[in-house]
Amino acid sequence: MTSGADKDLDELLELGDRIIGMATRSGTITVAECMLRSGAELSARVRLDKPELVEEAAHRSAGLRVMKGKQVATTSTSDLTEGGIQRFVADALELVELSQEDPFAGAADKELLVDATKAPDLDLFDPKGGSVDAAQAIAIAKIGERAAREFDPRISNSEGATFSRTAGGVAMVLSSGFRGAYKGSYQSLSVVPLAEDDGGKKRRGYHWTAKRFLDELEDPKKVGEEAARRTLRKLGAKSVATCEVPVVFDPDAARSILGMLAGCIMGSSIWRKSSYLAGREGTEVASSLVTVVDDPLLPRAPGSRPYDGEGLASRKNVVVEKGVLRTFLCDSYSARKLSRTSTGNAARGGSAGVSCSTTNFILEPGTASNADIVKGTKQGLYVTEMMGFGFNAVTGDFSRGAGGFWIENGELAYPVSEVTISLNVDDLWKRIDAVGSDLDLRTATASPTIRVAKMTVAGSAGAS
Repeated sequence: MTSGADKDLDELLELGDRIIGMATRSGTITVAECMLRSGAELSARVRLDKPELVEEAAHRSAGLRVMKGKQVATTSTSDLTEGGIQRFVADALELVELSQEDPFAGAADKELLVDATKAPDLDLFDPKGGSVDAAQAIAIAKIGERAAREFDPRISNSEGATFSRTAGGVAMVLSSGFRGAYKGSYQSLSVVPLAEDDGGKKRRGYHWTAKRFLDELEDPKKVGEEAARRTLRKLGAKSVATCEVPVVFDPDAARSILGMLAGCIMGSSIWRKSSYLAGREGTEVASSLVTVVDDPLLPRAPGSRPYDGEGLASRKNVVVEKGVLRTFLCDSYSARKLSRTSTGNAARGGSAGVSCSTTNFILEPGTASNADIVKGTKQGLYVTEMMGFGFNAVTGDFSRGAGGFWIENGELAYPVSEVTISLNVDDLWKRIDAVGSDLDLRTATASPTIRVAKMTVAGSAGAS
């Protein structure tokens, strides 16, 4: 994945080679694995047309995981001087002597490692985005916020607009022979206007855009205008009487529901028995309209990568197929615990420790538009935001605060706030009776609009 022309990645790989050599020199270390990162971040926030905060930072770091038989230790450093590297390696060698043996510890199967030079180029790095400076970031944020504030006189204030970008490289060198590196970038713009309701209560809305490539971001003026629209439509929000009705989740809210599923299909959750889906492979866990995939091979997508954190080839995994649970996502460790093989879902953190992770975790879109789903709902709740963390992964119990709009005769009738929605997620997934076509890969976990046929909406006793 790296070429001679990319000096930064070559330097990271050469440093990784040195660290692995230092760690294995004594002959007592059976496995040494080094992860190196280099990059820069910029974030600029403006409020009321004035710069409020500019943060910029560059980073270079290394993480090391070593094994002595079944003993494992990890450590990390941002001090990449010669002395810093020597201390960093020495710390790992000292820690491994103190660690307890883990019978399931070990590197990924050498036979499964991919040749990084033959890994796919997924077009993850945009030099243009990575070169945006503070002045440009402030200018972009100003355009977004100004468009929101000028959209309607009822927009009375603003929490600001923020443009952020990050770009950098990651390299991995393993004593088993794997050696690879690649670059990535990501940028985003969010705008948060405020409007004042009749009772003096501030209503806050927002809109945002995010992509790996700068030119694929939504126009900042349109982002601001949409943020203003979403703020204004919250004016006059009220609660509703407690009832059981269909609930439509817009893509942002649906993504949160999908994120709960992601935590429950990890191999680490299964062997710990901390998921309501343990033991349910091959059974129906959702509506037949639901197909969920984990696909790291999508060009320019936010969660894409050419190989996983252990050097295994990236691959698309079908997690739920037409409602049937097909697989759990595993790294090598959780796969050993469950007597199976890795699905290529290892992620490696800053200290080079390995865990299970999703990549692009996607609820595949259907054919109905968002408008069609709302139009086909005689009465119900349209959810645009959720608050709180009311989810028990072991039992599947789910209850969260929500806001959005009341649907009456297929139309958004009025804004709703201060309600709670609840239903066991096992039933929630099985009751999905509509899946939208409006999938947008702004984030690595992504869903289109979905409708759940019936949920409990708990509101105010005195609401009409």
